[in-house]
This record gives sequence, structure tokens and C-alpha cells, in this order.
Amino acid sequence: MPSAEIITIGTELLLGETVDTNTRTIALALRAIGIDLYRTITIGDNPGRIAQAIQESLQRADIVITTGGLGPTVDDPTRQAVARAVNADLEYRPELWEQIAERISRYGRTPTENQKRQAYIPRGAQAISNPVGTAPAFIVEHDQKVIISLPGVPREMETLLNQNVLPYLQQRYNLNEVILVRVLHTSGIGEGLIDDQIGDLEQWSNPTVGLAAHSGIVDVRITAKAETAEQAKRQIDALEKEIRQRLGRAIFGADDETLESVTLQKLAQRGWTLSAVEAGCDGLLARRLSGPGLAPVHVEILPSLDSDLLAETVRQTCQKYNTSAGLGIALAPQEEQTRVYLHLHTPLADQSRQLSYGGHPRNAARWAVNMALDWLRLEIEST
Repeated sequence: MPSAEIITIGTELLLGETVDTNTRTIALALRAIGIDLYRTITIGDNPGRIAQAIQESLQRADIVITTGGLGPTVDDPTRQAVARAVNADLEYRPELWEQIAERISRYGRTPTENQKRQAYIPRGAQAISNPVGTAPAFIVEHDQKVIISLPGVPREMETLLNQNVLPYLQQRYNLNEVILVRVLHTSGIGEGLIDDQIGDLEQWSNPTVGLAAHSGIVDVRITAKAETAEQAKRQIDALEKEIRQRLGRAIFGADDETLESVTLQKLAQRGWTLSAVEAGCDGLLARRLSGPGLAPVHVEILPSLDSDLLAETVRQTCQKYNTSAGLGIALAPQEEQTRVYLHLHTPLADQSRQLSYGGHPRNAARWAVNMALDWLRLEIEST
């Protein structure tokens, strides 16, 4: 099974001016055809450092994919860097210049001389025509390894990746495996406790299990590699069943399911309607409960609220909007921690909780909203 590394190129990435979305796109594509991705790197527009990064990646991986630095300006150094990495010269390709000139003419412009730089690629490289942009891509085969250089513009990169690069890789490496991933979402249980309950499963080599902690939510990632998608799915299904047996109700959903969508779905199935009150959360609960595909929920947003008034405010909100259930959150930041006050009103009972949050203050609202939604979910399930 071949391995790959990704090198994203651009000083704007290092300065934080541009968000790198190409790495994720390429990673997902490689996963789908069974290529292991072990490392990703970001390098500024410096040909020497780029060449060094490529050489180091070639020592570790079979495939090196670069994005960015293929434009016509002086600070687009990827062509030179790749040539330096494999000790080759750049060579001019007239057919690429014709393609570039034709693309530019579509905008009613005449190509400038500096744009001819894009028609130079490392000697012996396989050119990839760019039907949606002016920057040709190319593939360099070197010492049984492969360097693939793609443009940095996301739409252009994705087009060439899907139309040219993936078919090339599948043919070159005779790829007949797929990698599937399923992510189980948990709430109300810490990463350490989850690890204590399924730590032995995290030692497996195929399928594999990994954990990713967020504020109030921990994801359990199951990854399987097999010759067919159906075989990989069966592996995941069997392991998921075991994990669900161990973690039980802590698991609220999988993959694209969110805590708010699952909770509101269960609420609707129960026949309850919901309104809510949030104080000190900067409207986060309201935004979470008004996402795409969710039924509208009335949320009163307050800058602050005395904890003694939370329960009554929730009941008044339910009366105001004629809902059968109400959820309230009030944050009270203190010097070393944040007090979180929750109240839940249902047709069956009124309940209040007080929690303490000791993490970063900017994550307090997210943690509190997740804890509140999970509490509502569990209450609905238990009635």
C-alpha cells in the first residue's frame, strides 16, 4: 500500500491570511482509494525550503503532492523547487503555452510575457492540462517515487485531482483497496473514561479506533481498510456494535449527525415543543438550534441572568411561546472557573443543575450548550 505526504505552498498560508482547504480535500480523496497519508506540511514561497521539504518527504513516502506556487509571478516557486529537488532543469513546453494563451483569451485579454513561466515544467515531467485555469499541473516520476504538483486555487486543484491524479495513482499502484471511516459522537462522558472503557480496541491495527475530544463532546473514529467498500463496512459495523455496547447512551449519533439535530428529532418524536433561554452564551444556543434542516426554536438571548431567576424565566418563556418544554442556560464566569446553571422544564417535571467548567473561558459557552442539549436528550430518552 503506497504512502503519501502533502505539501501546501504559500506564504499567505503561514501568515494566516488564507485558510488551507486543499489538504482536507486531498486527504479525503486519498483515503477513498486506499492510500495512507502520514504527514502534511506547509511551506512558504521559498524554493530552497520547498525543495528540501520535497526531498525529505520522498525519503519517507511514495507519493508527494504539492499544491500552490504554480502561478506566473516571481513568488510562485514550485516549478523551480521541484526541479531542484530531483536535480533536473526546467524545460519550456510550447503546447502548454498555447493552452495558457487560449485560457487567458477567454477573458478577452492578451497574455503577458511573465505568464510564459507557467509553460516551464521539470524536464521529463508529465504535464496535466488545466481546463479551468491558467496554471498547468505536472507529475514527476523519480527513483520509483512520484511528485504531483497541483495549483493552489481550490476548485482548480479539485478538478485536476479528480480527473487526472486519482486515475493516475490507481493505475500506477494497482490500487484495489478502500478506506472507510465512521465517527461516533459521544457527550456527557470524558475522553479519559472513554479510553478506559475501549482502550483495548484502540490497539487494533485494522480496523483502528481513535479519539478526538471537543468541548463537551468526544468523537470515536473507526477506520477500516479492505479490498471493497462492503468488506470495510462489515468491519466497521462489527466494531461499532462492540463500542456501542460498552459506551451505551453516551453515544448520541454518528458521522454528520449533530447533538442538536438528534435532540430535536427525539423531542419531536416525543411530541414536545421547545423554547429556550440563554444568558452569557453570546447567542450560541440560538445558532445551534436554528441550523439547516432544523425546526425553528424560540430562544431568548440575555447578556446575563441571576441563577435564582433562571427557572422562572424558562417557565415564562414556555408560556410566552406556548411550548411544552423549556431549556435554560446561564453562565457566571468567576476567577478560575465558570459556573454553569441549567434548568429543564418538561410536562413531567422541573429540574435544575449547577456545573463547573474549568477550561478556557472562550470555550465555556460551547461546553455549556453541549451539556444542556445532552441533558435534554437523555431526559427525553428516559421518559
